[in-house]
Amino acid sequence: MRIAAIIPARIGSSRFPAKALALLDDKPIINHVWQRVQASGIFSDVIVATDSQLIIDAVTEAGGKARMTAIDHPSGSDRVAEVARTLAADIIVNVQGDEPFISDSALQTIVSAFTDSTVQMASLMCELSQEQDWQDPNVVKVITDLEGNALYFSRAAIPFDRDHSASALRHVHRHIGIYAWHKETLLRFVSLPPSPLENIEKLEQLRALENGIPIRMLKTDFEGFGIDTPADLQRAQEYIKKEQS
Repeated sequence: MRIAAIIPARIGSSRFPAKALALLDDKPIINHVWQRVQASGIFSDVIVATDSQLIIDAVTEAGGKARMTAIDHPSGSDRVAEVARTLAADIIVNVQGDEPFISDSALQTIVSAFTDSTVQMASLMCELSQEQDWQDPNVVKVITDLEGNALYFSRAAIPFDRDHSASALRHVHRHIGIYAWHKETLLRFVSLPPSPLENIEKLEQLRALENGIPIRMLKTDFEGFGIDTPADLQRAQEYIKKEQS
């Protein structure tokens, strides 16, 4: 089974323009990501998919692989799919280009989903222990069925705790936005139009659920460290300094 990792990275960002090239510990964020993914030893290919020659130059000068993609893709999944079409891979893993601390264990976990031949698509989740995170619309929550397949993703506090039993947090996890697909499932996914619930919640994974594509959720200790703003970058710099001290 050939497994490829594709890392989408666009140059435009309303909150943090050109963040993929922002320096973290004197190295572009995107290079932290692909180098960690490459070092895991899991993947037959590790490719950055981008709309910017500047990002291609940063990656290739450091020894990585990058492909130019269309500038008008509506989502990272569409950018990943453009590159995936050209690869002789069975499984495609989409690693976000703003996750400079992605762990080997998280990557191993998501790939392990496909030891079950029925799995078409997989993603990750971690513990959600703080009620403030449960109530935070910027934290995406997921609830699963008894087999570990996603029932729903939401920015809202799900499930609703009608009786105030304080048990809701035992039945919900925080979604980590790393995805893996069988290649044909990815290509089907991006061929589908945005779905009603996707448009309401602004969560593209709901398109899969609304079209009958099950998403196998796997638990990980990796909590994600996405860099979306300059403040996040500063927090990442401080984290590295702490680790090095």
